[in-house]
Amino acid sequence: MITYLQAIILGLLQGASELFPISSLGHSVLFAWIFNWKSILASQTSSESFFLSFLVVLHVATAIALLIFYRKTWVRIINGFFSSVKTRSIKTNDSRLAWLLIAATIPAGLTGLIFEHSLRTQFAKPLSAIVFLFINGFILIAGDSYLKNHPKQRAEHNINATTADVSNNLTFKRAGLIGLAQVTALFAGISRSGVTMVSGLLSGLNSEDSARFSFLLATPIILGAGLYKLPDFYSNLDNGVRGQILAGGIAAGIAAYFTVRFLDKYFQNKSLRPFGIYCIVFALAMLGLGFIKGGF
Repeated sequence: MITYLQAIILGLLQGASELFPISSLGHSVLFAWIFNWKSILASQTSSESFFLSFLVVLHVATAIALLIFYRKTWVRIINGFFSSVKTRSIKTNDSRLAWLLIAATIPAGLTGLIFEHSLRTQFAKPLSAIVFLFINGFILIAGDSYLKNHPKQRAEHNINATTADVSNNLTFKRAGLIGLAQVTALFAGISRSGVTMVSGLLSGLNSEDSARFSFLLATPIILGAGLYKLPDFYSNLDNGVRGQILAGGIAAGIAAYFTVRFLDKYFQNKSLRPFGIYCIVFALAMLGLGFIKGGF
């Protein structure tokens, strides 16, 4: 059903494209289509297949990589959360950031639990992925244009002020809206990190803070969804492919760690525009390939 080579390729692709704002699910669908991996394409849209377990393990590995990279930040956030619960008040930037992340996690988390499976089986198809990837490109370019027209948001980098900047510039209502925007990432081709970053920019954050908030926000959502569905890994559907799934997970975790390390520095002074252009060009190329192949 899936070979070790296919699992590792898709794992590396997942680990990178989950954090690069270019849609991991959209790319996994299109890569399987490009290489004519028919069994994987069929499993992506099947109501019952090993692919769900495969995605779960890839997501858990990606979340673990994020936890490792932002471990110091997460220690502060967790301490801030318990401190606020104990005192029944939000007095520090760390405790405020903890509750902002909770406010942003709830919409996407609930919607994902209810609709993720049905949307994946309906839209994890090459043509749908191309259309949504094209839309994703324009979303990223629009976000970049918004930032250029609001120079006050292009603050100088200060790694020690990140928690304070996000806490001071983001309201709970806007955090909830950012979380709601993540729901669109359930469509193959729309990037979770991309829509979160753009929503952060529209909420008043600069590119660095919106990127970091996006990566912090992705961690509990990806990890929670993965752990919730992890028992599926032991179903009969995964017989004969558990080794391949674990190999893909390891590849995803390694790719995610090096990707977030790169992007954390990249967004200190770079923009979303190159990723938006890439999505549009790649979508057009895939559309052209579809016509050459005679259909999707």
